[in-house]
Amino acid sequence: MLIAILAFGINSGAYQAEIIRAGIVSIDPGQMEAGRALGLSYWRTMLRIILPQAIRNVLPALGNEFIVLMKDTSIVGYIALIDLAKGGDIIRSQTYSVYLPYLTVAAIYLVLVMAFTWALGKLERHLRNTGADPVHNDS
Repeated sequence: MLIAILAFGINSGAYQAEIIRAGIVSIDPGQMEAGRALGLSYWRTMLRIILPQAIRNVLPALGNEFIVLMKDTSIVGYIALIDLAKGGDIIRSQTYSVYLPYLTVAAIYLVLVMAFTWALGKLERHLRNTGADPVHNDS
């Protein structure tokens, strides 16, 4: 279990760090200058001005990374941990039914991915409708 947590944590952490870095770089440098001109410290400017805009920009990419991580965890069965895919394999070996366990596992993954995608879309629409989304702001 520790190996799986370390492997997925380090791999996904690297992707998420790059996504957030790209989000911070995507913010106009004038935002930092404006915060500093108002007398805010570097960290306060980052926390109050830059990061809220960056998070809104990277939210779709972070959601996609979470979905990829959720689907990638199906390979932990190769290091002898029991997960959803390995559970389907165990049921297949006991019932000799080849398709039904794997179709059930696929349906469960589909429902999980669709539910998370729906929730992420709802959050993105909420940010856009409140006028807090600088990327999709129509005004």
